Amino acid sequence: MEQKTNLAHGFDIAAIRRAAANLDEGAVTEGYQADREAVIAMLNDALATELLCILRYKRHYYTVSGPGTGHIKAEFLEHAQQEQDHADRIAERIVQLNGSPNFNPATLTARSHAEYDESEDVQSMIRANLIAERVAIESYRQMIAAIGDKDPTTRNMLIDIMAVEEEHADDMRDLMA
Repeated sequence: MEQKTNLAHGFDIAAIRRAAANLDEGAVTEGYQADREAVIAMLNDALATELLCILRYKRHYYTVSGPGTGHIKAEFLEHAQQEQDHADRIAERIVQLNGSPNFNPATLTARSHAEYDESEDVQSMIRANLIAERVAIESYRQMIAAIGDKDPTTRNMLIDIMAVEEEHADDMRDLMA
């Protein structure tokens, strides 16, 4: 018979104690409810999307020119840096789930939800970035729905990232002429 402790409060004390086993699993305990491999695959696609967005924003940052585009250039750089933060957070979460982040450049565009863009004029750049942000928002919305309550840590990370993507979409919309 298992001894009750002050922590009982309806908790499964045996499951809590079992969490001390399988140390090689790191943060993934027996109570993890999501399909870990499916979550890792979704996150690797999100990672590819973020990496492609970094490249697109960086290209636009370096190639935008013309009078009155300084604030647009600054916005592109800020977004590239925020997309890098997203990529880092996603890669870190993949590792926490005992997965391997996929940085393979040969398959990056095929795995990304968004597209790369080589526009030359500023309005086309802004439009391409707004489209990509809208694609990212919908991708994150669907990932959040698919995960549900089965992986609250990943869900919360995706919600945070999606909120920034929504800010990016607003920024791009505001820059459209």
